[in-house]
Formats: sequence, C-alpha cells, structure tokens
Amino acid sequence: MVPVETPSRRLSSGLHAEMRFAGAGGWQLVVDGTPQSHVDPERPELLVYEYVQQIGHVIDALPPGPVTAVHLGAGALTLPRYVDATRPGSRQQVIELEPLLVELVREVAPLPRGASVRVRYGDAREQLGRLPAGLRGSADLVVVDVFSGSQTPAHVTTVEFHALVRDLLAPDGVVVVNIADDRTLAFAKRQLAALHEVHGEVAALADPGMLKGRRFGNVVAVAGAALPDLDAIGRALRRDPLPGKVVSGAELRRFLGGALPARDADATPSPAPGRGVFG
Repeated sequence: MVPVETPSRRLSSGLHAEMRFAGAGGWQLVVDGTPQSHVDPERPELLVYEYVQQIGHVIDALPPGPVTAVHLGAGALTLPRYVDATRPGSRQQVIELEPLLVELVREVAPLPRGASVRVRYGDAREQLGRLPAGLRGSADLVVVDVFSGSQTPAHVTTVEFHALVRDLLAPDGVVVVNIADDRTLAFAKRQLAALHEVHGEVAALADPGMLKGRRFGNVVAVAGAALPDLDAIGRALRRDPLPGKVVSGAELRRFLGGALPARDADATPSPAPGRGVFG
C-alpha cells in the first residue's frame, strides 16, 4: 500500500527534507529537490544509487569480519545498515549536521534492533576531533559523503581535512569519498590530488562516461596506506547495471594531469548540479 503522506522536515539550514515512497518498501531521501539516498529497511543489503553500489564494492573487498566504521554524513543511513547487515558485529559512528534529518529518516526507516550505530551531531570536520580517543588509529573504514543541499562544502575537501581523517584510520584502513562534479571534473581532480598527497595510495571508481566528462555525476575515491583488492572491485563494477571501472596508478596520474590538491586557502564547494540533472 502506498503511504498517504510524504514525511518531511524543515532543517535548521532552511532546506526542506522529505522521505518519498519509492515502491516495494523503499524510500528516497530528497533534500530541496536533490535526491540524497535510497533505503529499504527490509532489505538493507539493497544498494540502488550507482555511487552507493560502488562504495558497497569497496566495503565488500575489505578483509572478512566486523569492521570499525565512521560515516561523515548520514543520508538515509543506507551504508551503516549495509555494513551492519553484511558484517555483523561491526561498530559504527555516524556524524551528521542535521538532527532533524536523522529524526525524519528514523521515523520512516528505523535502524535494525541491536545495530551498534551511534549518531553524533555537528559539523563533520569539527566533530572529528571530538570522537572517542579509542577510535584514533582503529577505523577500518571512513566514508565521507557530506552535502549541504546539492553541494559538498569546501572545508571537507582539502588536504588539511583529509589529514584529520587519516588520523582515524587503522594501518590498513581506507577512506572512501563520494565526489560530485560537473563535466569539467576539476573539483574531482583536486580532491583526488589531495587524497594522494595525504595517503599516497588512491584510486577512482566511476562509469567511463563520467570519467570522460560526458555528464554531471559522481566519482568515488578510495585512499589509504594500502588499498583493497582493486581487481575484485573492478570485476564487481563491471557487473553493475551501469558498469564502472577502476582508475589507479599511471592511468590515474594521467587523468589528474597535474591538478593541484585542494587546500583550506583555496578550496571551493562542489559544483551545483544544473537544472534537469535529477529529472
């Protein structure tokens, strides 16, 4: 049965968030007209959005067993649910600026009973320094998926920011970043360059059309002192409904083309999507 109402909240930023019924038990989180996340509380292993599927492949490529994960940006809590379902016993922290957004999501799609997911509220960068001391150097996974409306704020894209994230990682931990960009790919290249400077090892995941600058879309960056099995991730990407690829090593260096890393002194927000991008 289709719900009669669409639950919504006016966020502290003034943006309007709503959970739209997407059929077959699924829900889409939309903020000021921009689709942010899809979630099906009855099927937490279901990942619908292309970039979320790509992040899921990275999670699947981590060593077996429970993980310690930090999520910067809550969305519809899709990825914390996925980690909880596919890696039982995992410990997870979520940082989200908007309490009312989490309240809306949990009203429609409560977290699974017994899931070890703690939500903290505040600016993602500021809250990094307030996480429990025991997390430092112990996170197997950090997911950076921070948006204010349809754009990523500049202060969570820089070398200085990613150095703070690096401090959370275990020796073999990885950070995964969702990067939205236009056809120029200038914003994505600067973030990838920042991740390379901080971590040394970095790869980009996306569909070939996005990487050739044919549309507005998402690039998923993976970085760390050591990366998961990129061959396994590449095979999984090729099986996706919109097949993707892994770009790393010399191919990534050619893709970056000498792009300078984003720094606090000169960083910019991600480009705003044009009209019709989500139509």
